[in-house]
Amino acid sequence: MNNKKPHTVSPIVIYWFFALGIISAFAFRAIIILQRFEPAWVRPVWYVGVLGFTAFFMYRFYISEKRKKTIARFQLIEKLKANVCLTEEDRDIIVYLLSSLKKSPENINYFIIFLLSILAIVLDLFLTFVM
Repeated sequence: MNNKKPHTVSPIVIYWFFALGIISAFAFRAIIILQRFEPAWVRPVWYVGVLGFTAFFMYRFYISEKRKKTIARFQLIEKLKANVCLTEEDRDIIVYLLSSLKKSPENINYFIIFLLSILAIVLDLFLTFVM
């Protein structure tokens, strides 16, 4: 069994992947404009989006799996359901899990992706029907 206590990653790593997710989302949405004005850039920008999202979602998968495995390894759900007294280690693990959720800017990332998607749709409709 792995005796190493889980911990959150550094803010530099968190915000690097946050930026990567935003850049990738922007790249995909920019294709709408590029296909009309600079078609030669569509493929390179598409690769930026795909490779960026690949790394971003691999990171998000890793973080999600780390949290789930920690919950299972320390049997936190079972302990809470049984209303047993939590050990100091259990409390530390719960603090890690809650800190990890609190530190994560994933909700901001998802909101920006949502806004970029709406903007891409509006731009596409504008370019199709107005220009």
